[in-house]
Amino acid sequence: MRLHRNLTYAVIDSIRDVFNEGAYAGKAVEKALKRDKRWGARDRKFVAETIYDIIRWKRLYAEIAEVSEPFSRPNLWRLFSVWCVLRGIPLPDWNQIEPTPTRRIKGRFDQLSKIRKFRESIPDWIDELGVEELGEKVWTKEIASLNQQAEVILRVNTLKTTKTKLQEKLAEEGIETTTLPKHPDAIKLVERANVFKTEAFKDGWFEVQDASSQLVAAYLDVQPGMKVVDTCAGAGGKTLHLASLMENKGQIFAMDIYESKLRKLKVRAKRNGVHNITLKTIDSTKPVKKLHDKADRVLIDAPCSGLGVLRRNPDSKWKLQPEFLDNIRKTQQEILCDYSKMVKPGGKLVYATCSVLPSENQDQVNTFLATNKEFKFISDKKVLSSLSGYDGFYMALLERKK
Repeated sequence: MRLHRNLTYAVIDSIRDVFNEGAYAGKAVEKALKRDKRWGARDRKFVAETIYDIIRWKRLYAEIAEVSEPFSRPNLWRLFSVWCVLRGIPLPDWNQIEPTPTRRIKGRFDQLSKIRKFRESIPDWIDELGVEELGEKVWTKEIASLNQQAEVILRVNTLKTTKTKLQEKLAEEGIETTTLPKHPDAIKLVERANVFKTEAFKDGWFEVQDASSQLVAAYLDVQPGMKVVDTCAGAGGKTLHLASLMENKGQIFAMDIYESKLRKLKVRAKRNGVHNITLKTIDSTKPVKKLHDKADRVLIDAPCSGLGVLRRNPDSKWKLQPEFLDNIRKTQQEILCDYSKMVKPGGKLVYATCSVLPSENQDQVNTFLATNKEFKFISDKKVLSSLSGYDGFYMALLERKK
């Protein structure tokens, strides 16, 4: 493999933005891919995957390169050189690339790989927390799985097409897919591709959504004609899935504190052919109070640490802080207590997170049930990435007594 200057510069600028300026990885990659319209699919793949790789393994590479934050430009090039050496990519004779001790880099890699916090490239406090909450054995497997590159999973929009028709349509556009037996609406790309440029996407035949995330809406046990509330809808991935499961019948209230996210949902709903969604910004207590005791089903996809989705958001492990986790646990309990009041007697509630920590998951449900006796526990599902092969998730189904 031969390195190209313009592609490599894009990588260096992007990791600088993420590490030194606090940019989100997804935004940095998006910006990088707009630098040169002449880049082909292979070029774009190199830029995107290299940026994510160096972000994912920042601590390990920094330790090998003996550099620390904030990274100077020469230090960013040293990180890049470590990446090249560990992947067997010949280093070009460029001014920015210093003489690189290949044998020493490989020796340091072998040495550091015996220590989990370096091998898995995670902050000390996250490593200690994972062991404390999941135990040494489970955490070791889980963090290793969460450091794998996420596969591209699509959710078929059953309002517009079928799984078979979507696969045939994508095959016509050169994209091969396979089905996932335990996920009725999911298909997986055999090789990564830009699916957003396909006719199938423009026609609203699918959404990109991880297999574990697709379990949540189904867990809510919705039926056509129901009144359903998605309380933390965001840009609406699960809202749109709920609409499909309800066959566009009934009413879905998609609520969020961020109006900008709901605007994105509006665009996505139009493309998906969904017309049973009412958007509501939670800008006061009124929108929630108006729905007290009225909903057949309520979904609380609560804000969380996001530790279950590190595969697709590797930069979050560097941005996450212990105090955020303390605050988010309080927020989760407040949301659960406040939003559960929208469930009518006999109705059901799903509390979900994309975290693998019991303190954000079953502990929160147990705390809620101890003080809210009108609800009873039905079931829960703990999805570990190391067992499922997809994102880590948690969901609990509760019912309000009649």
